[in-house]
Amino acid sequence: MSIHSEPSATARVGFEPETRVIPLSAILPLKALRPTTKQSQKYRQIAASIRTVGLVECPAVVPNARKRGTYFLLDGLLRLEVIKDLGWPEVECLISTDDEAYTYNKRISRLASVQEHKMIVRAVERGVSEERIAEALDLEVETIRRRFRLLDGICPEVVEQLADKPCPMLVFDMLKHMKPLRQMEAAELMVGQRNYSSPFIRTILAATPAEQLVAPTAQQKEHDVTREQIVRLERELEAVQMRTKYVEDTYGEDNLQLTIAKSFLAKWLKNPRITRWLATNQPEYLAEFQDITEINSLTEATGKRLHDAG
Repeated sequence: MSIHSEPSATARVGFEPETRVIPLSAILPLKALRPTTKQSQKYRQIAASIRTVGLVECPAVVPNARKRGTYFLLDGLLRLEVIKDLGWPEVECLISTDDEAYTYNKRISRLASVQEHKMIVRAVERGVSEERIAEALDLEVETIRRRFRLLDGICPEVVEQLADKPCPMLVFDMLKHMKPLRQMEAAELMVGQRNYSSPFIRTILAATPAEQLVAPTAQQKEHDVTREQIVRLERELEAVQMRTKYVEDTYGEDNLQLTIAKSFLAKWLKNPRITRWLATNQPEYLAEFQDITEINSLTEATGKRLHDAG
């Protein structure tokens, strides 16, 4: 029996080859801006970047099939709000051929600390001043300098392990107090537990033996950790591991329920009438439904919930 492979189908183009300049009044957001968003650091950074260097990434829109000349916004809500605040009458946009707005953000990767460090280093090497970078990111110049020196004293193996992980700068500050072998052990613990929080790295540092510290005397004096505190920290870590085991045991059933809920909501949100009604009458529900359909796993769902709570 011979097997003949069929010719592969032509890949579908996700965007039109040319951008369009569209009046702001013709762009219809599908998500409502939360009342506190404009006070957030992320919003201020986007505003500072657009004021300083202009619009780097165009918003993505899809034509509204029901009303010619109007567009639904798929990505770029914060950029659009900043542009409105700056008084721009129009904006250059990417035109999507896919109207599945609720899946668009799946394709976006957030910048990790190590990646941000490399971006700043590259900008400085190309002659951009620290002051201009700070202005574009709405940060203090000293913060830019700290991020520039982020990996000083961190062994290459740890840099590779944490390159794409959501570690705050404090993680690297704490790691610098440890010798390379202990740094690798700490990184493995964080990756294994999927916990990159400041309290967790402080716990690891506090439980590090003096001989595995770069400056044991100064470090011990700084933290002044008693044996009782170490025992308590060990008990707390054991409790975390037990909770992790429980989650692993119930993961299959919970993941099935998540998959069913995602499929139901995804089918629901494909209906433009439902999406428009939610955007007008229950925007907070629409935002939550869209967030659920963008979740890839229970781990991601838990991490997002903890991030929102923090």
